[in-house]
Amino acid sequence: MKIALAILVLSAVTLSAQDWSQWRGPARNGLTTTFVAPATWPERPTQAWKVQAGIGHSSPVVSGTRVFLLSRVSEQEVVTAYELATGKQIWRNAYDAPYQVNPAATSHGKGPKGTPLVHRGRVYTLGISGTLSALDANDGRVLWRKNFTREFPQASPEYGAAMSPIGEEAMVIAHVGGSQNSALSAFDAESGAVRWTWKGDGPAYASPVVATLGGVRQLVTQTQSRVLGLSVADGTLLWDIPFTTDYEQNIITPVIVGNDTVIYGGLSKPTVAVRVAQANGKWTTAERWRNAEIPMYMSSPIDAGGTLYGLTQKNKGQFFAVDTATGKTLWTSEGRQGDNAALTSAGDLLIATTTEGELVIARHSAKAFDVVRRYTVADTPIWAHPALAGNGVLIKDAETLAYWTF
Repeated sequence: MKIALAILVLSAVTLSAQDWSQWRGPARNGLTTTFVAPATWPERPTQAWKVQAGIGHSSPVVSGTRVFLLSRVSEQEVVTAYELATGKQIWRNAYDAPYQVNPAATSHGKGPKGTPLVHRGRVYTLGISGTLSALDANDGRVLWRKNFTREFPQASPEYGAAMSPIGEEAMVIAHVGGSQNSALSAFDAESGAVRWTWKGDGPAYASPVVATLGGVRQLVTQTQSRVLGLSVADGTLLWDIPFTTDYEQNIITPVIVGNDTVIYGGLSKPTVAVRVAQANGKWTTAERWRNAEIPMYMSSPIDAGGTLYGLTQKNKGQFFAVDTATGKTLWTSEGRQGDNAALTSAGDLLIATTTEGELVIARHSAKAFDVVRRYTVADTPIWAHPALAGNGVLIKDAETLAYWTF
């Protein structure tokens, strides 16, 4: 009995080595330092468990020994907590969320698309129709919930809310409302009260990051027609760059390099790096480089060791590597990799999932796309971002959530 208990405790410690508690991981940049890679990659990973989880492209997140997922079952959105080790359901919270899909987005379904945030013992979610919820991570109790239907003519953008809430100290920040009227707002994490709000532009489909640029802590994101930085202290607009894509589909999460550079891009547009600075209270954004060879649509890139890795929309999907200092393309892979890929980095490895149902393991390289293994891990397209946990990866496909280990 004591031996079994010791094994269980050791397993829990191993699984919870580092939380993947929000969009794109611990630092919201797709990077982790605690993934346990095998000495030799197997011919096939082990499927530790798999559950029917509902539809949607929201990504799973991990906090401690629990997995949290936002999904849709019929006309409800459901937040579910599972045991990471076994896939056993711990709690479930559902609320009515009828939604009419824009005909142009029919193939993407009724969502949800935004990834949950685990912050200070609570789970925060933004549903496809704009419902923002705060739940107790321990038992799933609703602490507060807002749907904004009375506040804005549209409670979500044209193709449904897709941004993932972000936590900063005692606040949770989300862009709520639609294209005609909206608010990028900081809410008190405990009560849901509005701390500050900025109404200068409608929401896009990108998720924000928080970084210190020019000595000021700021929220950096793409909105409907801009790339911008807001002071996280009070929501003041610090700087902005006009930026639009066809059909107003700004989707890419900005990448922060060092303490002064923001990289952004979008559908059929060059990928651009700008240096953000302030002097005498005035903010400037100076272009460092632009690269028209690697336009990005829905796949957000990652910066790993001075190399930007991503997926361009060209040739039906090509992986690429770019020097973050110069913007020079180092390599592109063969085409037809998929409509979308979600990239992560662990040590010297790139780990990506694609809409072809593949899990791709590759080595960091400035010379070529150095693939170690390709595994088929889903029978349907994978749009949700994978979550790395312990020696495995959580993958949400069209309707199921699975934990694969190596």
